[in-house]
Amino acid sequence: MNDREKTNQNSTEAKGAGQRADFEQQASAGQRADVEQQASAGQRADVVALVPAFNEAATIAATVQAIQAVPAPKPDAIQILVIDDGSTDDTATLAKQAGATVARCEKNGGKGAALQQGITFLETNASGLSPNIVLFLDADLGKSARDASTLLSPLFDDLADMTIGVLPKPPGSGGFGIVKNLARSAIRDWGGGYDTQAPLSGQRALTWECLQAVLPFAEGYGVEVALTIRALQQNYRVLEVMVDMQHRATGRNLAGFLHRAHQYLDVRRTIKHL
Repeated sequence: MNDREKTNQNSTEAKGAGQRADFEQQASAGQRADVEQQASAGQRADVVALVPAFNEAATIAATVQAIQAVPAPKPDAIQILVIDDGSTDDTATLAKQAGATVARCEKNGGKGAALQQGITFLETNASGLSPNIVLFLDADLGKSARDASTLLSPLFDDLADMTIGVLPKPPGSGGFGIVKNLARSAIRDWGGGYDTQAPLSGQRALTWECLQAVLPFAEGYGVEVALTIRALQQNYRVLEVMVDMQHRATGRNLAGFLHRAHQYLDVRRTIKHL
């Protein structure tokens, strides 16, 4: 049994431990990105945080500032790329003002398409960002995004190839666990028996090598399930870690149920195409 297999086998026990300015988007037909760059040419980052955002003007600045405050091995080690997924508010402007590099999509294409655009942006080096590790963080984390350090530590220490953040459950949030259980079962069945607490968590860190192995992104809300399964199937070390993060939760109301129905359909579609 190699190191990757050992980590995946034992990860349940370790959960508490620790793409030029004219950018043509290839990931989603009909979309084009208007890229606003703030990174200087030739800039290299140990870590790039990808933050897909749709109408997140209320939280994006705080999220960017919190990521900037994440402890890192050296100054400017973490660079931030916000992918504005067709927002109709001031998300892009506020993210740029806060210090992030911003890639704009004319139309909303969903989380998977936004993340794919972000990776294409990095791969073409339009931003000068060249990471060893990629962070995926939600735009509504606000100040709590600072705990991204917990996701990074196992990768810096070569203990994992992918970390997944397990967030505390906010009071009064959530549905009946139907989508979560579907995702957990799929990961267990397709990922060699791996048992996960947070199959739908969007808070993750991956080595560049691992990321390249699990691309392309699945559509919509199936992104995370596909990432985990593909990593496990290729014997990358996956580790869940508890993180002190909070983001907007969906409750047991009409909006919440509609959101989870969308999630369910996306996850089912992803599983079908694995």
